[in-house]
Amino acid sequence: MTYTHLTTDELVMIEAYYQQNISVTIIAERLKRSRQPIYNVVNFLKQGKSAIDYYKRYKENKRRCGRRKISLPEKEQKYIKKKVALGWTPDVIIGRAEKSISCSMRTLYRRFEDGEFDRTTLRL
Repeated sequence: MTYTHLTTDELVMIEAYYQQNISVTIIAERLKRSRQPIYNVVNFLKQGKSAIDYYKRYKENKRRCGRRKISLPEKEQKYIKKKVALGWTPDVIIGRAEKSISCSMRTLYRRFEDGEFDRTTLRL
């Protein structure tokens, strides 16, 4: 079974149950959730914060996660543009290994798709 994050409705219900002094085990049974996420929210609420604060913190953490876009140094960008102007494709640029490029061939193709490099200069 896959994990799903707590919804805002569930967070509000946990807060309401917590204020009524209902145990974590009973809250977990009522929400059909495991106890650990309930404990996490309850411990957060014990610090004098609210379910909305918990949700805001979750959204902020979620925004910071994931892979960051690779930005190539200016020197490598100039080299790639020069070789593409000569008719080289990204796989040839990476495969020839004349100069070390700090990304993979697939990432380099993505940079062309994203518009970081002029896609029309590619001769495919």
